[in-house]
Amino acid sequence: MRALLILIIVLAIALIVGDRVAVAQAQKEIGSRIATEYSLAQQPSVSIGGFPFLTQAVDGTYRDINVRVGDWSDQQISVHNLEVHLTDVTAPLSDLLASRTSNLVADTATATGVVPYDTVQRFAPSEVESISYAADGLRVTGTFSVQGIPVPATVVVTVAPTDDGFEVTPISVQARAGGPTIPLALISQSLTFTVPLQSLPLGARLTAIQPAADGLHVTAIARTVRFSDLPAIPQPG
Repeated sequence: MRALLILIIVLAIALIVGDRVAVAQAQKEIGSRIATEYSLAQQPSVSIGGFPFLTQAVDGTYRDINVRVGDWSDQQISVHNLEVHLTDVTAPLSDLLASRTSNLVADTATATGVVPYDTVQRFAPSEVESISYAADGLRVTGTFSVQGIPVPATVVVTVAPTDDGFEVTPISVQARAGGPTIPLALISQSLTFTVPLQSLPLGARLTAIQPAADGLHVTAIARTVRFSDLPAIPQPG
């Protein structure tokens, strides 16, 4: 009986170790493909949810996979704390055992990250001196031309996703102390601008933007994400 108990314990440990080795291999492969596709300086951290991994692999279905990218940039756009959450993922067991992820398909990819305000300001009109968060909303300060007269003012703006990225739109304006009253219509057009962040990695398109003290917290979603659309990882040798 003692020998049988020891054998069961040894087999259980072997299965757990094998399970963790298999999940680590799959996580590394997914991270490598994403790092290659987006020319990341560091390979993202990948976490496949659920235990044991091998039972999911046999079924070929994974409830969730989380990818922590960290900092990511695209041309003049910088995004901090970027994470991508994949749900209802399918992939053949034979592919994962052979370190192939090309046939992996995720039903949904939800990306979240923070766009700092200095990134937003790169696309603002030259009159804008600063962009910051306040209790009453996102504030833009600067000296704006009103019928040819430079007037220092603070403008409250909204931010919303568009087909071209996200648009910053003035909703109220207040002249600085002692300055003249400024009708919103006089600066609305010149202060409306677009930041061309159309999508995040894996083709996720912007769906929501929330201003906060550290920047704009953005959410983007992609449907039916196929890893076969990503470039193949060069094999050694």
